[in-house]
Amino acid sequence: MKIPVTSSTIRRREMDAVLSCMVSEKIGPGELNLRLQQQVKDSFGAACCAALRSPAIALEYALKALEIPQNSGVMISSLAPDWQYPVIKKANYNPIVLDVSQDTALITQEAVENGIKQGGRVILLHETCGMLPDFEMLNSFGLPVIEDASQSAGAYVILHDEEKGDEQKNAGTFGVFSIIGLEEQDILTAGGGAVLMTSGKREGIVLKKLIDEAPVTDILPDINCALGLVQLKERERNEQIRNDMKTMYNQAVMQGKHKTFSTSAENIVPAVFSFPVVLVEGLKDVVSYASRKEIEVIPAFQNTVIAKYGEEIPLCINAKSLLLRCVLFPLYPRLGMTQAEKIAKVLRTLP
Repeated sequence: MKIPVTSSTIRRREMDAVLSCMVSEKIGPGELNLRLQQQVKDSFGAACCAALRSPAIALEYALKALEIPQNSGVMISSLAPDWQYPVIKKANYNPIVLDVSQDTALITQEAVENGIKQGGRVILLHETCGMLPDFEMLNSFGLPVIEDASQSAGAYVILHDEEKGDEQKNAGTFGVFSIIGLEEQDILTAGGGAVLMTSGKREGIVLKKLIDEAPVTDILPDINCALGLVQLKERERNEQIRNDMKTMYNQAVMQGKHKTFSTSAENIVPAVFSFPVVLVEGLKDVVSYASRKEIEVIPAFQNTVIAKYGEEIPLCINAKSLLLRCVLFPLYPRLGMTQAEKIAKVLRTLP
């Protein structure tokens, strides 16, 4: 049996939490939703938080809360999840798709400048594969940022200050509004859903009013919140396991001709979201080789904006190249070091 490329990190604690919720017969939105909100506030220093049924719903509320004029341009990464494109259109905004760097998989300064020329008024920042951008560069444009930290929760930036000393600023705290998806394949999972948060007091007031008026069908049920609460509590443990595996994989891939993504600055520590490998050529030979070694490998960006809407997007040359040359190898806490060592051996010998 092949080692699957993804696997939800569900252990006994998560199962017990969900079972307890089922036994209580209170599985809809309720007390556990409030507890999840508080846990997110404590973890990320948010002033206001909402636990919602999907990342798409979270984005809808973020756009409403920004109160930007209809038909404004919302700039998104070409490697963002494909659902972001229709959600922006449905909200009566204009999605402006930006190209990325082949080194970081993130939008670049040049891409944002071009997006602004096309009418971009908001940056929807998808932190692809756990990578973080140069926030000083992004903030220099003076535009509101909606941060999508679904793949980057756990990443951080070390901010240097001679008077106050070094400060760690975490992914999920850089946007005016920030979204952390809780879907099956996100770095944190509740089996579905998302949290939407803000650290701004004014924005918090606006968000709270919107959520107070929201239909119950938009709010995340307690049965999902039970799973999400345990995932948040276990986050540091899971991050350490992922980091140990990533160190092994990095050393392995450096011995071959392919590479993985690199950070845009030395003070950035990315999250570990699977293990992307950027190939010198196409996918076929590597996917076939890994399959013979009983390891599943998949295209990294098969469910992205550029994959689904590429024909509507004339440029984005780098993203289109990565779509054809980047794969994901298995990396997740439940994998175990024995199987991780097997994968590292394959990474060393990729064709």
